[in-house]
Amino acid sequence: MSAVRAHEARRRRENPEPGELSLAESSTPEPGPLIRPYGDTTGDGMVQVSFTLPLPHDKRAEGAAVRMAQAMGMDPALLVHAKAMGPHFTFFVVYGPVRHLVDIREIEIVEREFELLSSKEVNQAIRKHLRRKLVVVGACIGTDAHTVGIDAILNIKGFAGEKGLEYYREMTVHNLGAQVLIPDLVESAREVRADAVLVSQVVTQREAHLHNTRAMSAAFREAFPAGRVPHLIVGGPRFEEGSAADLGVDRIFGRGTTPGEVASYLVHALVRPTDTHPHTRSRSSRSA
Repeated sequence: MSAVRAHEARRRRENPEPGELSLAESSTPEPGPLIRPYGDTTGDGMVQVSFTLPLPHDKRAEGAAVRMAQAMGMDPALLVHAKAMGPHFTFFVVYGPVRHLVDIREIEIVEREFELLSSKEVNQAIRKHLRRKLVVVGACIGTDAHTVGIDAILNIKGFAGEKGLEYYREMTVHNLGAQVLIPDLVESAREVRADAVLVSQVVTQREAHLHNTRAMSAAFREAFPAGRVPHLIVGGPRFEEGSAADLGVDRIFGRGTTPGEVASYLVHALVRPTDTHPHTRSRSSRSA
């Protein structure tokens, strides 16, 4: 029996299962191109999912939750939590293994194409290259009343230990707040001659964030001459960073974005490359 075990251990070292690191590789953080979720042991495929079913909490509902998890590929599925959400709904947490594999070689990543600058470097770049203050307008549009994201970027108190854009001496920031209609946003940007418009979208039911973003982009491009449209930036937890072109905006920022990243990007996009950005070149001589 010991010889069989030794042979099996040697086989697993030399030919690990997909998603399973060999013993020689277990000390390195680099996984190997095919991976599975990790629960108790590497590559065991254990995941935990939560969902709500439109059923009152009873044994039938619990059975339906297990069936739902099995239909998603979790087998066996262990129901670890169930709680009534009013008289007609039940919230579930289910734990179990899945057999799905992810090939990390197929994942596309949007790399940051600009350097991170300090607040001093941002102010110096604007003062030197733009020779006026950079004007920024921010808002939550449509019915979105969640201002935490836009406030974290714009308000002086900032986020994650970084001051917001209001802190930068060479920026003029107009925070319009929540539930701003798109025509009002366009008119405000026109009145203050905005260089950039920042929009936060947290409400995402029925893809409201995508519809609102496309409508905003269309409104700005209809209202402004070609080459004079403010730089359009949107952010929120459900946006895909590589979808800016599809949505008609210039940049998308996802979850965890800090004010310093946005400020550095504005310098990269609107301040330094004055010879390649007609939007900035046509406005750079304007007095503050």
